[in-house]
Amino acid sequence: MDLDLVEVAPDANPPVCKIMDFNRFKYETAQRAKESRRKTSSTSIKEMKYRPKIGTGDFDTKTRQVARFLGEGHKVKITIMFRGREMSHPELGKKILDHVAETVGPVAKVEAEPKLDGRNMIMVLAPDRRAQQAGRAPEGGRRPGPSGPGGASGPSGEVAAVPAQAPDAPADDAAAAPEAPPAAPPVRTATSPS
Repeated sequence: MDLDLVEVAPDANPPVCKIMDFNRFKYETAQRAKESRRKTSSTSIKEMKYRPKIGTGDFDTKTRQVARFLGEGHKVKITIMFRGREMSHPELGKKILDHVAETVGPVAKVEAEPKLDGRNMIMVLAPDRRAQQAGRAPEGGRRPGPSGPGGASGPSGEVAAVPAQAPDAPADDAAAAPEAPPAAPPVRTATSPS
């Protein structure tokens, strides 16, 4: 037997020692430390830059990214960059920041209100933990789907097609009855301007 006398609690009065395999003790201690490091989440600040004259497509794309960052648990610093005469209209930047905050409102809260900082207007959004937890399904994260009564799903969650039958029609009559042809889509003709 290869056992050692290991001091497990040196700060206790009197110090606590155990007779055990020291290499195993070191390994288990390292594993516990690794597990605790893995469970901690590091939040960082992401930044998204907008312009006062941003188009709707760009606005939607950038705002989707902001929502994704917030969903991952990061804080997001939103910056409106002004150039030239745009500085004389900070209300345009404020309007954009308010629209972003309204769009991601269900998953975020405003941590720092919009303020003008030189040629930039800055606002900081933080993820709203309560809203994210309320949005999760109570059944261990599973989404409600057709796998309940009236639906069918396979082992991996894919939905199988279930043929519908009329409740009063026998199965052999349904196969013998001719089906009505599908309705043709309406025909559209191009007209030239007069």
